Amino acid sequence: MDPYKLSGCGTALVTPFRNGEVDYPAYERSVKRQIDNGMHFLVALGSTAETPCLDDDEKKKLLQLTRELAPDKLVVAGVGTNSLKATIRNMRLLDDAHAYLVVVPYYNKPTQRGLYEYFKAVAEASDKPIILYNVPGRTGTNMTAATTLKLAQLPNVVAIKEASGNMEQIRAIIHGAPEGFAVLSGNDDQTLELMLEGGQGVISVASNVAPAQMVALCEAARHGDFKKASGIFRRLIPLFEACFIESNPIPVKAAMAMLGLMENELRLPLTSCEKSTWDKMQRVLSNLDLLKR
Repeated sequence: MDPYKLSGCGTALVTPFRNGEVDYPAYERSVKRQIDNGMHFLVALGSTAETPCLDDDEKKKLLQLTRELAPDKLVVAGVGTNSLKATIRNMRLLDDAHAYLVVVPYYNKPTQRGLYEYFKAVAEASDKPIILYNVPGRTGTNMTAATTLKLAQLPNVVAIKEASGNMEQIRAIIHGAPEGFAVLSGNDDQTLELMLEGGQGVISVASNVAPAQMVALCEAARHGDFKKASGIFRRLIPLFEACFIESNPIPVKAAMAMLGLMENELRLPLTSCEKSTWDKMQRVLSNLDLLKR
């Protein structure tokens, strides 16, 4: 497979912290683990990375490290904001990325026409591939299938990370998309259904914790072995559920700490998980045989 093709599983990488600072050695360990387990592509600086709480120097260094550690992988950078000017500024800042992930503008609540004009302006500001990101649960606005398919006609708009949870909408995008436009799940628990419908894969939170299993799931689905994919998927359902008991990335940070990969530390306004979440995640990891004995 062409390593720069958007398909299979891509991990939305978390950002480790220690004593309030970015823990770069822990980040290196985490990225190397992804590569060692065959991850198809990597997504740095998304919402899972607590990017709104990172400064420009931290963003640049994290992206640079990702590129250095994964020279043969597609590396996507999250650059979206709720301001066209700020989004374009992030694109300039993070120009080492192979492609940009651009979220639907949050808080502003734009119309569908506003969304089209915004993403069109973003696409025209760069010759790099643009991946749309629809996540109404975080942004307050849903981008419709019609708007997505209109944007898919733009030459460098190459994919969407769809996290609306609305399979009817996602199905319409998959079946209406032009050739070469990738539809990726933004929800781990819809990965199998989306790929069964003809989608290309997932940008995953759970793959921070279980990279080998998520790669195996997507590989089986890509090769049409949905019986095998279904078996893997069913085993991972408790992990998918546990990763979103509290706001992402609170539970996944706890899991990564249990695995000894980083501290269980977040930046405000996010805080570490409740004891009940910790206990549940611990049981899930134990049942998946991920905890060291």
